[in-house]
Amino acid sequence: MTISKTTYQNTLAFAKEQDVKDPLSHFRDRFHLPIDKDDNPLVYMCGNSLGCQPKSVATYLEQELNDWANLGVEGHFEAENPWMPYHEFLANQMADIVGALPSEVVIMNTLTTNLHLMMVSFYRPTATRHKIIIESDAFPSDRYAVESQIKHHGFDPSESLVLWQPREGEELCRYEDLEAIVKEHGDSIALFLIGNTNYYSGQCYPIQKITELGHRNGSKVGFDLAHGVGNILPDLHKNGPDFAVWCSYKYLNSGPGSLGGCFVHERHHRNTKLNRFSGWWGHNKDTRFNMRHGFDPIPSAEGWQLSNPPILSMAAVKASLDIFAEAGMKNIRAKSIHLTGYLEFLLDDLNHDRISVITPRDPEQRGCQLSIQVKNADRSLHDQLTKAGVISDWREPDVIRVAPAPLYTSYEDVYMLVEKLKQIL
Repeated sequence: MTISKTTYQNTLAFAKEQDVKDPLSHFRDRFHLPIDKDDNPLVYMCGNSLGCQPKSVATYLEQELNDWANLGVEGHFEAENPWMPYHEFLANQMADIVGALPSEVVIMNTLTTNLHLMMVSFYRPTATRHKIIIESDAFPSDRYAVESQIKHHGFDPSESLVLWQPREGEELCRYEDLEAIVKEHGDSIALFLIGNTNYYSGQCYPIQKITELGHRNGSKVGFDLAHGVGNILPDLHKNGPDFAVWCSYKYLNSGPGSLGGCFVHERHHRNTKLNRFSGWWGHNKDTRFNMRHGFDPIPSAEGWQLSNPPILSMAAVKASLDIFAEAGMKNIRAKSIHLTGYLEFLLDDLNHDRISVITPRDPEQRGCQLSIQVKNADRSLHDQLTKAGVISDWREPDVIRVAPAPLYTSYEDVYMLVEKLKQIL
């Protein structure tokens, strides 16, 4: 499907026509879509906070509940999907989504826990190299984690935390300003930890360029892909960061508070001198149950696991990843570019001085989210949208975030969102 802005049309008929032509449109029926108290469908644009539930989740969960009931502990080996290697069932599909080798990814823990585990290994400060670069408007949990790691090592965040921030009067970070930071701070930088895609602005940072910049400087490089996984094509193996972490309840649709994921580049897998917090599920599988061996890490991302996986939560992850595998991440991304382009076209067509889009216009610099800045930071516009049946979210001080997730959002949804916004304005 190829649609240029010159062929977009601001009509309901056009939106419906695109839905008919959309090769992924049938996946919408694979999800439960939110409704109001009168069972009327809502326009759901909040997949960047919590993805819709795949209808198959109930079946996947029921399978594990039945196996638990009927098999007890033997379910570890005899279940329809044996629990012992359950996390391994997810590796190939997860690797396809983030552009990694299966050995480089593992589903485990939650995002901030994984962030701390990665910093144990890849933030090794010294008296002269102890600084961490993050974007100034990083998600709060990232900043809290980074500050606490700096303090844990006996340093002061006011000296060791370096912020990559937009220029005065601008909303987006410029790569050349990151280069200037590196030139200024040089070999005092131990780690680049960048959130990609930014939760507030929707800006997607160039993973390869940042990774190369950091490595040339002798720094380690990691990314928080909470808003990128299932949304952009990060190509982690090729682009080469040392690590990445993500959650699975946004674009990966695995349920509130569900498990996170982790990427560790294969060049680190056999480095037994690398510090890590260890647990028995990261131990050599051949001797894991011989409880008297010293820790022998699995030479893959699995070596960073701590505990045996929570199967019931993983069942929901599996249900969603099976849908992603069927749809194909490249196909999802292609629709996302066109669908968000249509949203941008319709918002531009409003031509209203009260709102503006701060997200980059270049599709390569964003995912599906557009961040609508509201003049005078008036939240009432968001509240009125909610009453009109549009589920989006408000982020202080002045942004409404909307995210047409391509697996279940239609062109008609996008059209109706902007029509309701137009009526309110």
